[in-house]
Amino acid sequence: IKRGVPANRIYMDNAGFRTLDSILRCRDVFGQSSFTVISQQFHNQRALYIANHKGISAIAYNAAEGDSYWAAMSRERMARVKMMFDLLFNKQAKYYGERIEIK
Repeated sequence: IKRGVPANRIYMDNAGFRTLDSILRCRDVFGQSSFTVISQQFHNQRALYIANHKGISAIAYNAAEGDSYWAAMSRERMARVKMMFDLLFNKQAKYYGERIEIK
């Protein structure tokens, strides 16, 4: 908002329990076939990989890294392995809920 993005164009996914859920919910609940992800670089790489695998057009902007960079990177290694299994076995989001129209 401070950088000029209108508040009514920013949506929080309150049921995006993990990256796969957020990507699938953005497509299936919020009805978006293209969107922007803003997160840390290591997370954006995974989000874009999932989106590409699911045929979704996404771009990402990297936010500043947090203080616990090394802890996040070790967690990220396991998250990427899990992501590959999720995609291999066509894992779905934990919760979809009602459709929310974004205009």
